[in-house]
Amino acid sequence: MRQPVNLAAKLGLFSEHWSPKIVGAFNGHDLMVVKVMGAFNWHSHPDTDDFFMVLSGRLTIQMRDGDVVLEPGEVYVVPKGVEHCPKADVETHLLLIEPAGTPNTGDAATAATKTEI
Repeated sequence: MRQPVNLAAKLGLFSEHWSPKIVGAFNGHDLMVVKVMGAFNWHSHPDTDDFFMVLSGRLTIQMRDGDVVLEPGEVYVVPKGVEHCPKADVETHLLLIEPAGTPNTGDAATAATKTEI
């Protein structure tokens, strides 16, 4: 029988930023945790929405028509095709859910490698 996944314990296993770690899967989707600080890069996902849940810290999702600020416990979904740039002024921990194999930049050539922990 599988055991529950403790997200805080998984986040304690690594220190690098912007390097998503797969902690589980369901219905063809990866469940990932990631530590972020500073700005990522402007990008979009032409075929998938982009799900963000803040576990700790504070995340600003910059978009061309205005920013969305997320506090712990808040969720936001960037619709597919919308250009955005996540950024955090303090280290922020996120839960991400996306279809397995989706590059985090929307482009496999520039995406960070996802590893399972």
